Amino acid sequence: MREQAWQRVRSSGQRRGRRRGAAAAMVVGVLTVGVLASPAASAAPGPDTVQQGLNALLHSDGLPAALASVTDRAGHTGTYTAGVGDLATGSKVPRDGQVRIGSNTKTFTAVVVLQLVGEGKIRLDAPVDAYLPGLVRGEGIDGRRITVRQLLQHTSGLPNYSNYLGDDVRYFAPRELLGIALQHKADFDPGEGWKYSNTNYVLAGLIVEKVTRHTLASEMDRRIIKRIGLHHTYFPAPGDATIREAHPKGYYRVSADAPLVDVTEIDPSWGWAAGQLVSTDSDLSRFFTALLSGDLLQEAQLTQMRTGTQPADATFGPGARYGLGLVSKPLPCGGLYWGHGGSFPGYETRGGATDDGRAANVAVTMQLSDEAARKRVDHVVNRALCR
Repeated sequence: MREQAWQRVRSSGQRRGRRRGAAAAMVVGVLTVGVLASPAASAAPGPDTVQQGLNALLHSDGLPAALASVTDRAGHTGTYTAGVGDLATGSKVPRDGQVRIGSNTKTFTAVVVLQLVGEGKIRLDAPVDAYLPGLVRGEGIDGRRITVRQLLQHTSGLPNYSNYLGDDVRYFAPRELLGIALQHKADFDPGEGWKYSNTNYVLAGLIVEKVTRHTLASEMDRRIIKRIGLHHTYFPAPGDATIREAHPKGYYRVSADAPLVDVTEIDPSWGWAAGQLVSTDSDLSRFFTALLSGDLLQEAQLTQMRTGTQPADATFGPGARYGLGLVSKPLPCGGLYWGHGGSFPGYETRGGATDDGRAANVAVTMQLSDEAARKRVDHVVNRALCR
């Protein structure tokens, strides 16, 4: 989740750092220098441009680790790692390890909504009040004037609740997140602009739960995760701050000259439908490939997802456009790819798939606050898809 989420772990990270003591901080600092000087790396057989790209990220941005999964047109997949999976122990990065995928979760939420559209249970141009009557009211905010399509497209004008969470890292119920957003004025009238807001996807998730009478997590699991065999993807249960399978640890830096702090274990509920999922690079590639291939949506809904896109350069980089939970980005070798990307305390992910079956996803184990660093990760994705 790209927003100010990284700021929210500042005091939490400082508390964890103090609990571990000065000696632990010194170890982290020393190991970080070691990573910069001599990154450990391993890669599946294939062109070395991806491996070189991951290694370069460690040197340029001081990242503890980077991982990638790349699939070619023939369906052959290579996995790559670089760096150190745990700065305290110096352990290797687990191949295709699990990470928190942040706002890639939005695409999963959008797919569930669009499946329900295809089943006639939700209408894209129906107002939010058709499903959640009277729930969405505030200064310049009225659920009778905001449509489901505008939620998925970020054209609702709803303020972003994650801008106002501060440093409170704890369990948040979805309606509590919505309540925080509704205390603030609308950014613009519905349909009169575009602005990225996690609040849109919390509302989309609440609509799914109202229509299906099941949890969003169970609907994602049944409709997407089990359907296409995403064996390493899951929606953490309430109160679950861990990552289940082999994973590199995620880190946060309080300031440019401060040591990295381990923030791997964190309650992810504040992201919910907008950013709570855990997955791997290869599962993300499988997901986006299956989506573009029509394995998850009927043709009409997939077309809706990809048309009427809005310029999203400021959030996703030059030439990016936002559809219904799906982002298109141009490739330097021609054409474009579709994906989303995600940012969550401890992790950053970028990537997606092309219409001809190529896919690439890259994860790093530190949330990036520097736009130049994000561009360098995007560059690795571009090289992987254009090789």
